[in-house]
Amino acid sequence: MSSIPTALQDMAAPDGVCYGCGSAHPDGLKLKSYWHEDGVHVVCTHTPDPKFNGWPELVYGGFLAMLVDCHSNWTAMAHHYRAEGREPGSLPRVDCVTGKLGLTFIKPTPMGVELTLKARVEGEVGRKSRVICEIWAGDTLTVSADSIFVRVDSEQLQSQAHGRA
Repeated sequence: MSSIPTALQDMAAPDGVCYGCGSAHPDGLKLKSYWHEDGVHVVCTHTPDPKFNGWPELVYGGFLAMLVDCHSNWTAMAHHYRAEGREPGSLPRVDCVTGKLGLTFIKPTPMGVELTLKARVEGEVGRKSRVICEIWAGDTLTVSADSIFVRVDSEQLQSQAHGRA
């Protein structure tokens, strides 16, 4: 009997409200990211709803950017937990935000196909971490991304955003 692993989002942020990856968002996608068996990559699968069409029968590029953003951020956070020798969800909580999101659209991404996102941290995990992420539609690589994620204190970030700091 095999057990289903718990998604990183559900372990580390069950109260998350991000539209893309928040487990607690009432209308969100609730993306789920997991360590790959290779121990290097973090993977996620998702089949876009037809409301996310760009061109007919193709996925909207902005939606693909959101998938990369959420999944790559979870990849960075998972690597931080691992680098510190602790499980996702242990305290203190690890939070990261997007510093730079860079996508290259290699081929059109078809609708009606399960997409696989595969990401890894490139180099050392630090306050700023470089994440390489790919989106695959079956055996076809459609998007490659090279992004930077920054580890933050979420309370301080919220205060700064609202002019309280």
